[in-house]
Amino acid sequence: MRQTNAIIVKNVTKHFGKLTALESVSLRAQQGRVTGLLGPNGAGKSTLIKIMTTLLPPDKGDVSVDGIDVVSNPRMARTRLGLAGQSAAVDGFLTGRETLTMVARLYGLGAKQAKKRAQELIDRLGLQDAANRQAKTYSGGMRRRLDLGASLVATPKVLFLDEPTTGLDPRTRLQLWEIIRDLVKQGVTILLTTEYLDEADALCDYIYVIDKGKMIIEGTADDLKKSLGQDIIEVKVSEKNLNTAMLVLSKMLKRDVETDELTRRLRLQTKSGADDLLKVAATLRKAKIKVEELNLHRPTLDDVFLAVTDGGSN
Repeated sequence: MRQTNAIIVKNVTKHFGKLTALESVSLRAQQGRVTGLLGPNGAGKSTLIKIMTTLLPPDKGDVSVDGIDVVSNPRMARTRLGLAGQSAAVDGFLTGRETLTMVARLYGLGAKQAKKRAQELIDRLGLQDAANRQAKTYSGGMRRRLDLGASLVATPKVLFLDEPTTGLDPRTRLQLWEIIRDLVKQGVTILLTTEYLDEADALCDYIYVIDKGKMIIEGTADDLKKSLGQDIIEVKVSEKNLNTAMLVLSKMLKRDVETDELTRRLRLQTKSGADDLLKVAATLRKAKIKVEELNLHRPTLDDVFLAVTDGGSN
């Protein structure tokens, strides 16, 4: 059965003065699926989200959401979409119930309908015990759920989630994942940006990676992992031996070795797998460098991300 694209972005470009934030970016998101948008800080993710949700006009290009052109008809487009931004846009002095009721009234619902819709969302998001408390007393996870509820008041067909779980504890992240999965089961299309690659792996049906304002790779999580075509060797050594180990292995393998000073790990791609693993172990032993950990694994989304991006910056 042919899939319908709920979001279509064609050759979008956006400049801020001399800075090119987006350059001929294209993207498609299938209806009733989760599409991921990944990239380092400053890559252009939030700028693209703002353009897709009518908050920022593109300099060039076309964008449609649920068949509506967001540039020429932003008012109509807003009736089809919901947005939960990076920061929970919640008034701390309103209760959860008052927040959702107010948003419902702003969408044009009558007083009775607004209260009913607020209660539906309170039940759906597990906020029953906190519904009548001021939002400033909420935990970070509860505020994120309330913010998500506000984006769902108008029952959007397309929902944009811009790093919805940043800063949440693992339990709350998993709870929000289940809410996202339930929304997809009900036919909602979701465009998700996230800094957690395990989150993208768990939730996204299709993934785009953007860096320096350009789309650089796309595919399913499995496709992206296979695209590296090589396994990964990881070595952990003491801090004092990190640079020496990098130099020794680079010389032995005649290729660059990635170094992560924070985790004290060395990473290198290999087509020879176990053979290179044995060479690495023997080389470090000969150099009298103690190995704390040594393993060989299939590529993960983290490996793909590190291989195709330059890390970016704010």
